[in-house]
Amino acid sequence: MKVAVVGVTGMVGRVMLRVLEERQLPIDILVPVASSRSVGKKITFKGKEYPIVGMEEAIALAPDIALFSAGGETSKTWAPEFAAAGTTVIDNSSAWRMDPSKKLIVPEINANELTAEDKIIANPNCSTIQMVVALAPLHREYTLKRLVISTYQSITGTGVAAVKQLENEYHNREGEMAYPYPIHRNALPHCDIFVEDGYTKEEMKLVHETRKILGDTTLNITATAIRIPVVGGHSESVNAEFQNDYELEALRKLLHESEGVCLQDNPDTNTYPMPLYAEGKDDVFVGRIRRDLSQPNTVNLWIVSDNLRKGAATNAVQIAEYLLAHELV
Repeated sequence: MKVAVVGVTGMVGRVMLRVLEERQLPIDILVPVASSRSVGKKITFKGKEYPIVGMEEAIALAPDIALFSAGGETSKTWAPEFAAAGTTVIDNSSAWRMDPSKKLIVPEINANELTAEDKIIANPNCSTIQMVVALAPLHREYTLKRLVISTYQSITGTGVAAVKQLENEYHNREGEMAYPYPIHRNALPHCDIFVEDGYTKEEMKLVHETRKILGDTTLNITATAIRIPVVGGHSESVNAEFQNDYELEALRKLLHESEGVCLQDNPDTNTYPMPLYAEGKDDVFVGRIRRDLSQPNTVNLWIVSDNLRKGAATNAVQIAEYLLAHELV
């Protein structure tokens, strides 16, 4: 079993290696792939050193699976090359997510859509993944009608440059800026770039990707995405309106029993999800569950998850696990 990790030196790539080790994917040979400036350097995986190779050499090695986390342009250029060589690509960028010919997969929800013919599989956006893990079982039971979403997103979603900016500002050092303003002691209503209608690309990913994953193009969704000076994970305030009414305890029980969800919801003991405790974990934590008193059939939820793990690396590895378990590669 030969697995390539493309973008292995990046923030998500390093977490992918950690998750692959932890979940013990049956890998005989690892193929670490990065840009030309990293080729020849070595990384350690399961106690063994592997030299980093470039794209063309990686394709020649014919990996069974390639986990991509190297940006959209790299994926657009190289994912088809890997696929043409027989490799199944699981891509973490936005390059293929809304391509109607590609599957957008969260294993707890729609992995059963996958076939051996799917050679490029899209991993959703981090903020989308954690939200739909919590919402999918509720949608099946009560049928979602409308979502109002506010996100409070970790700087790690931007990458290493943002982490360095926060560290520099915290220590009162000069340095390069990943954001147009300081992030320390601040909140930026600006995730990704603005598009023509005044929303950001991140906000529209929540709209379009959620509809595709849940298979409901009629779902009304609006979102505001905020960047905050947090490292551990993304948080989301979600107001969900259903077509059918619900009993609050039944809804809680449904979430408690749902795969990938950890219920943390007890105001009496100050128990609720926080990125401080989500960091390093693979669950999606849900709490602050309460009926919206302003309109019928509506609930408020607070959803938190480690964006580098379940929001990126772990979801991709879970897709690989499904492919292997069902002999699709």
